[in-house]
Amino acid sequence: MDKKFKNRVREQFGKAALAYVNTEHFSGGADLEEAARLLKPTPEDNMLDVACGGGHTAIFFAPMVRQVVASDLTMQMLKRAQEHLSERGGVDNVIFREADAEDLPFPAGSFTLLSCRIAPHHFPDVPRALREFHRVLRRGGRMVIIDTLLPEDPEIAEFYQTMEQMRDPTHIRAFSEAEWSEMINDSELILHETKIIPKLHDFQEWAKRSGLKRDEVQKLNRYFMDAPAKVHDYFKIESFAGEVESYTDQKLLIYATRKEKEKK
Repeated sequence: MDKKFKNRVREQFGKAALAYVNTEHFSGGADLEEAARLLKPTPEDNMLDVACGGGHTAIFFAPMVRQVVASDLTMQMLKRAQEHLSERGGVDNVIFREADAEDLPFPAGSFTLLSCRIAPHHFPDVPRALREFHRVLRRGGRMVIIDTLLPEDPEIAEFYQTMEQMRDPTHIRAFSEAEWSEMINDSELILHETKIIPKLHDFQEWAKRSGLKRDEVQKLNRYFMDAPAKVHDYFKIESFAGEVESYTDQKLLIYATRKEKEKK
C-alpha cells in the first residue's frame, strides 16, 4: 500500500509540478523569515531541504549557506524546479536529488541544517521520516519543520481533513502541536521552540494548483460555503456572491536540534 501511495504522490505532483514551481505563494513569507531567524544559517552550513517541491525554500536559503541539497520524491518536480532555478540565475549552490523522506539516500551526519516545509502531511510514516532527519543531521545540527496545524476542535479538524483530501487525495493528515511535540521527542531530536503563523490562501489559485477540474473546484467551493459558522470563523473564510475568495489556515513551525556530542 505504501509503494502504491507513493506512486500516487509522484503522479499527482508530477502533473502539478509546473503550477507549484510558478506559485509565488511559496517563495517567501513570515514562516521562511522565522525559519531563518531560528536556524541562523552560516556560509559553513550544508543544508538539506526535504520534499522541496518547487524549490522555493532551497532558493531562499541558498545565499546564506555553503550548499543546499533539495530533495523530493517526484522527479518531474525536481526537473521543473531545476529549470526554474536555471532560468532565474544567480544561484549556483543548489543540488537536486530524488529522495524519499522516509528513506533518505545520504550518509549519517551529512548536514548541519535541515528544512521540511508544507510536506509532512503527505508522508505515510512521519515518525520514520523524523528518525531519518535525526540520522542525516550532524550532532548539533539544526532543523525546522513547517506544516499546517491540525485544529484542536474535532469538528473543525474534520472539516480541514476532508477539504484537503477533496483537493488532493495524497493528503494523509495534519497533526496537532501536542502530536508534533511527542513525535519530535520520540525521534530523539531536541525540541526548542514552536510558533504558529497564519497563512492566507487565494481559494481559486489554491484549488486549481492541485489540478482540480472546474466541477471539482465548484464542489470544494460549496463545501466551504456550507461549513458551520465556527469553521468560517476559524479559517477566516472570505466570500462574495457565493464564491470563496480566500481562507487563512495556521502553520506550525517547529525548531529542533540533534543533541551535541557529550564532552568527556
